[in-house]
Amino acid sequence: MRHLLTILDLEREEIEGLIERARRLKEDLKRGISHTPLSGKTLALIFDKPSTRTRVSFEVAMHHLGGDTIFISPKDSQLGRGEPIKDTARVLSRYVDGVVIRTFGHNLIEEFARYSSVPVINGLTDLFHPCQVLSDLLTIRERKGDPGRLKIVWIGDGNNVAHSWINASARLGFPLYMATPEGYRPSEEVVERARMEGAEIFWTDDPEEAVRDADVINTDVWVSMGQDEERKRRLEAFRGYTVDEGLLKRAKDDCIFLHCLPAHRGEEVTEGVIEGGHSVVWDQAENRLHLQKALLERLLKA
Repeated sequence: MRHLLTILDLEREEIEGLIERARRLKEDLKRGISHTPLSGKTLALIFDKPSTRTRVSFEVAMHHLGGDTIFISPKDSQLGRGEPIKDTARVLSRYVDGVVIRTFGHNLIEEFARYSSVPVINGLTDLFHPCQVLSDLLTIRERKGDPGRLKIVWIGDGNNVAHSWINASARLGFPLYMATPEGYRPSEEVVERARMEGAEIFWTDDPEEAVRDADVINTDVWVSMGQDEERKRRLEAFRGYTVDEGLLKRAKDDCIFLHCLPAHRGEEVTEGVIEGGHSVVWDQAENRLHLQKALLERLLKA
């Protein structure tokens, strides 16, 4: 693994190793044991999109590991004035030890990685969000055990997080059940490639059917960043896809609810569910820190 642009950049053993290392780092942190293998290392954060969890978790992760971060927004760099991505990639490679990019088109991060001589991590693109789903897998492992023995369900938009769940299915071998309305299914290209890699994807347009006997229920906002003009149309299309108390009753009694946040209460999830006993979203958010520490340690330590 040189870069992490999608979960398919990882083999099963690498994912398992990252999850286990993240668990150990989490335990050590709570016991006051520090690890600073990245002392003297610097991570650049290039963000075209707003962020809370991704930015803060990466900054704190580098701090815990003994390293430093530099935050770069388009308005503060020549990228915002049209400098070619390949030029920025080659220059930053001479300054820093790794780069996290949070942007729109996935082609942009692919081009950056092609010209970068240091590791590049996908902090989110419109197509994939691998760090989120790797962290979610850590949460599932803590709460429910081996994902391969579980029924994992995705409800709602076939977006970048959904695409990363599809890739996770390919790598870890668990079946993924998806309930999305027509017109908002995941990318056929993403699904087809993942199936060639071994993914098992089962799709329905009926959320009640999807969540029957579910161990894990996952959702995300219906209107993502950059889709505000589609808001009215999307809210209408996703009517009936809210994860509410009635839907949870069709899942297993000990099911857990995941949401990558931020949440729009009353749209994709009710207040009662996200604040209820099945919700593990706060552990899920915390685990971004621990998994990313394991990832940074793996990529930048050499």
